[in-house]
Amino acid sequence: MTILLVGAGGFLGAISRYLVDGWVSTTTGGGFPWGTLVVNLTGSFVLGLLFALSVERGVLSPTLRAPVLIGFIGAYTTFSTLTLETWRLVEDGSYVAAVGNIGGSMVLGLVAVVAGLAIGRLA
Repeated sequence: MTILLVGAGGFLGAISRYLVDGWVSTTTGGGFPWGTLVVNLTGSFVLGLLFALSVERGVLSPTLRAPVLIGFIGAYTTFSTLTLETWRLVEDGSYVAAVGNIGGSMVLGLVAVVAGLAIGRLA
């Protein structure tokens, strides 16, 4: 049953990723993959928050941890897309944007996951 719930979480996470990425990309315009950056940052934050609340605080039942943390958040975040879009920026000669994309995603992603953990630990 857990595997089906992880799959359902992945289904919902992928749809959420598509909607958030599309909305952000349409709002901000082209040139830089803002949608992927926003998805990665929000995913990192929510993963940190939910990890703290579920694993460290026991707020989320063990039965729901895998479907939510692995299924939903795993499908929602977009590391493979991050690396592809960064490489495409390199191929286009946009080296500063490529470094900004990797640096922003890594540094701000770490900040987001730490913020999520901190808030989750306060709850």
